[in-house]
Amino acid sequence: MLLPGSTTAQAAPALLSQGKPATASSIEGAGTSASAAVDGDNGTRWSSQFADPQWIQVDLGAPARLSQVVLRWETAHAKAYRIELSTDGSAWTTAYSTATGAGGVQTLDVTGTARYVRVHGTQRATAWGYSLWEFQVYGTTDTGPTLPGGGDLGPNVIVFDPSTPNIQARLDQVFQQQESAQFGSGRYQFLFKPGTYNGLNAQIGFYTAISGLGLSPDDTTINGDVTVDAGWFDGNATQNFWRSAENLALNPVNGTDRWAVSQAAPFRRMHVKGGLNLAPNGYGWASGGYIADSKIDGQVGNYSQQQWYTRDSSIGGWSNGVWNQVFSGTQGAPAQGFPNPPYTTLDTTPISREKPFLYLDGNDYKVFVPAKRVNARGTSWGNGTAPQGSSIPLSQFYVVKPGASAATINQALAQGLHLLFTPGVYHVDRTIQVNRPGTVVLGLGFATVIPDNGVTAMKVADVDGVRLAGFLIDAGPVNSPTLLEIGPAGAGTDHAADPTTVQDVFIRVGGAGPGKATLGMVVNSHDTIVDHTWIWRADHGDGVGWETNRSDYGFRVNGDDVLATGLFVEHFNKYDVQWNGERGRTIFFQNEKAYDAPNQAAIQNGSVKGYAAYQVADSVSVHEGWGLGSYCYYNVDPTIRQDHGFQAPVKPGVKFHDLLVVSLGGNGQYEHVINSTGAPTSGTSTVPSTVLSFP
Repeated sequence: MLLPGSTTAQAAPALLSQGKPATASSIEGAGTSASAAVDGDNGTRWSSQFADPQWIQVDLGAPARLSQVVLRWETAHAKAYRIELSTDGSAWTTAYSTATGAGGVQTLDVTGTARYVRVHGTQRATAWGYSLWEFQVYGTTDTGPTLPGGGDLGPNVIVFDPSTPNIQARLDQVFQQQESAQFGSGRYQFLFKPGTYNGLNAQIGFYTAISGLGLSPDDTTINGDVTVDAGWFDGNATQNFWRSAENLALNPVNGTDRWAVSQAAPFRRMHVKGGLNLAPNGYGWASGGYIADSKIDGQVGNYSQQQWYTRDSSIGGWSNGVWNQVFSGTQGAPAQGFPNPPYTTLDTTPISREKPFLYLDGNDYKVFVPAKRVNARGTSWGNGTAPQGSSIPLSQFYVVKPGASAATINQALAQGLHLLFTPGVYHVDRTIQVNRPGTVVLGLGFATVIPDNGVTAMKVADVDGVRLAGFLIDAGPVNSPTLLEIGPAGAGTDHAADPTTVQDVFIRVGGAGPGKATLGMVVNSHDTIVDHTWIWRADHGDGVGWETNRSDYGFRVNGDDVLATGLFVEHFNKYDVQWNGERGRTIFFQNEKAYDAPNQAAIQNGSVKGYAAYQVADSVSVHEGWGLGSYCYYNVDPTIRQDHGFQAPVKPGVKFHDLLVVSLGGNGQYEHVINSTGAPTSGTSTVPSTVLSFP
């Protein structure tokens, strides 16, 4: 029977694997062949030789849309294994993995379209081999029509070329709508085709992105400005969030461009042929930001910016600094001087890979995927050299438009398509599953994903080279256990050669309405690079309160060799950052503790007063951080005391450089900076307490 409004019936999942051809990496003996695991008889089994790794696979005979795998293990089961899918029997993607397999009967939900399904064991739980009574694959062969790649970019992607009439009027129209729409639903992307544009002032409001469509910023020149100011908020720029500028060259009208922002407002691949002013008109407050892969010919005027991070860029100079100014791989950066002047300067960035971006090759849209750089310094473009990386035609992307369901998005991924989210707000009733190595998920115009019914918005398999970039995840009203997972729990694959990158991916709990999530982002995969994120439990807006938008943890790292460059995490009920993996590194961290703690008891952590903003687990032997700051503003109960901003084991391999804590106007106080080291903050003077090195 069809439900009202439906047009097609969906086949129920069926057992697809029984009696199908099965092969294995090895067998223990003649009586334990691979076919015995797909014969429907719980008294026969496949078993392997006594060595790691081993696999068994089944050929379903035709592509099928999968929903479930059931494994009936004999005593000799796998502790660590993966469920892998393939359409051709040679290229495999991971649909599930674990390092804590318990044996017995395991029923696993999987998503993907495949003809071949493989159980790949990497660690045995016993001294024997791997042994399965039954290996069952469920799904439907009704895979539906193939989704097309490419297509138009939708109405909220506004494309200009130099001959377009009334460009300024269109820019102004969007700005007037978005200037103060901090929690609105409007989303816009401006794209400028290569060429020269004269006399423009592109004022950039909330959820607005502006980008050039050349391979180099210098391919698209605006003789004019790309401006962010704070007139809408009485000259205070501390709430100028969620906007971006990318891949343009600017000739500012008066010689200096103004970019007065705070969190979640990246300035990437920009060439400013003049100076850059990071403060609002009148030099009002501003709360931090991020520049990468950019060239500013003149001086960057920091003025009232409390903290800032600049990576792999070239600048003509830098003036001033409030608390926490961090540079890595930046030509022209000021010399190390923390705490006075407050500059933390690293000569290079140990590992970086620039954000993917949309560009035009003739009349064809493509996405450029930059190559990994090691010990990078300066921009990845310019100097007459071709950019290093690869291009993917738009025809290999599913262009996601508002109204698309999670089922359709997952179907596109299972087909092998990448995702390009056009500007809009997307509700998903199931997890978006990114399982294929090298998948690009790119958002335009701050495309926003909201999980419904307490699901996790997106999960990435433990595979190489996934790129997530340019979108916002907004918690829904039903608590989600996590909002973004990079790799499953127990992930163990080495990805050093081709890491997953998470860039300009922002997470929000509350503010735009009720939202709850136990944990914002968790990184389980080794070698992941998190390059600029703002993970924010809202302190203002709608749906805000100590329990109303409850979220205990912001960012958790379980994988090894994870690097964070530009980490902004704020206001979580307990730990903002928890780092459990080995050899983690963070370059720049900005944090405010939750404003709205009702009293001391609400944040008491056993015998410790308050939860650290950044906690390194006692089990960790090697960790390093540079330029980290935590601020408190306990405005509900200003008598609250926080033992420290940072907590870490005292071991030779655990090192921190240039730490600070600040009490904003005396609303709450820190007793120490890290562990029991560092002087307390005191009074209402808003003066940082600093530690130059730890231990």
